[in-house]
Amino acid sequence: MANDEGIKQSVLKTSQEWIENFNKGNADYCIAAYQPDAVINAKPLGTFKGTKEIDDFWRPFLASGAGELKYSNVQLEVVDASTVLLSASWTMNVGRGIIALEKWVLQNDGNWLLAQDDFEIQENFSIE
Repeated sequence: MANDEGIKQSVLKTSQEWIENFNKGNADYCIAAYQPDAVINAKPLGTFKGTKEIDDFWRPFLASGAGELKYSNVQLEVVDASTVLLSASWTMNVGRGIIALEKWVLQNDGNWLLAQDDFEIQENFSIE
């Protein structure tokens, strides 16, 4: 449907803005992109629930020099007008892996936020 395409483009734009801010080291932006009750399942690192745990996960990771994040093989599935599932492969300067699921949910204010973020680190690289 044409409407699905517009929804996909909106989520893709939001996802790309998140990646750009991640690569700038903007932890505040990245953390604010999650719903307050969001869950990150980061294999093999663990599960992080809610704003504080998500902040405690991303902020030191970004401060460590992680960056150059790129997504490839991006797949978007529109569940309904307010829910989109994204999957992809990812690479960055510290590793690579897959995103099994990013669940983006449209908020009442018109912004898309992450409700769930399931990803796997398949290889770690050392930072020189």
